[in-house]
Amino acid sequence: MPAAAAFDYRAAQVLGLSRRERHASRLARLYAASGAARWDVPREAFEASLEASLRHRWPGASPPDREAVRYLESLALEDLALACACRAGHEAAWEHFVRDYRPVLLAAARAVAGAAGPELADGLYADLFGLSGEREDRRSLFAYYHGRSRLATWLRAVLARRYIDHLRSSRRLDQFDDALEGQGTGPAVAEDPDPARAEMVRLTQQALDEAVAALDAADRLRLRLYYGRDLTLAAIGRLLREHEATVSRKLDRARRQLRARVEGILHERHGFTAVQVAACFDHAARAPELQLTTLLTPGTDE
Repeated sequence: MPAAAAFDYRAAQVLGLSRRERHASRLARLYAASGAARWDVPREAFEASLEASLRHRWPGASPPDREAVRYLESLALEDLALACACRAGHEAAWEHFVRDYRPVLLAAARAVAGAAGPELADGLYADLFGLSGEREDRRSLFAYYHGRSRLATWLRAVLARRYIDHLRSSRRLDQFDDALEGQGTGPAVAEDPDPARAEMVRLTQQALDEAVAALDAADRLRLRLYYGRDLTLAAIGRLLREHEATVSRKLDRARRQLRARVEGILHERHGFTAVQVAACFDHAARAPELQLTTLLTPGTDE
């Protein structure tokens, strides 16, 4: 190899090493700034999230180094690190997320869905966990968060999009029902002849909503996973890192708390007697318009 060529080759090697070193140094600074070590997120996992964010921003292309650096430095790094930790199932990260972001989720859900907001917010938790039925593999919704906005902003956007999808789906079902009714396929459902029943169901629904909202976030999540997602106690235990017996005990405690709170509201606020409260539960258990009626029926899962 000629001397000039050998010099150019060595210079290229040195230059390449320098670039790699600068790249590693930038990644180290981003990792430190994110606080990912607080959640025990490995540096490799956090760097993978940064690379995924770059690919999402420039699909099928490689941006210039300077532009890529500016983009990465503009990300919500701390929020991205928290999302990485939650996606990996880190217990302390999840406790932090539920404690700090539950009010954000509830406020956003109520803003877009009104009274149905709490249920909309609760429905998001399981998808953030990344549930997939009885299978062991998980695909957390956090995988779609790339740090381009604050985590709270992204959560609000996800909730709003889901509510819009729900409205569109409901509208399609309503149009389908209207078309069937227009074709004379069957008589319309008669209104309930017992006005007292309708009022009992309405008051029971209000009491239930209030009682569910007063539960601890972790208890609400267990109920949602068990009744809303039909997961077994063992599957919930794996997700929450609890023994199956612990999950069962906490579910039973939450059910008893719900029932006691609903009974208390109906008795103290509305003056219902014990017989009337029992009638409320009986109507509620058979009312298709009432949400979460399974939680009001004792012994259904024993």
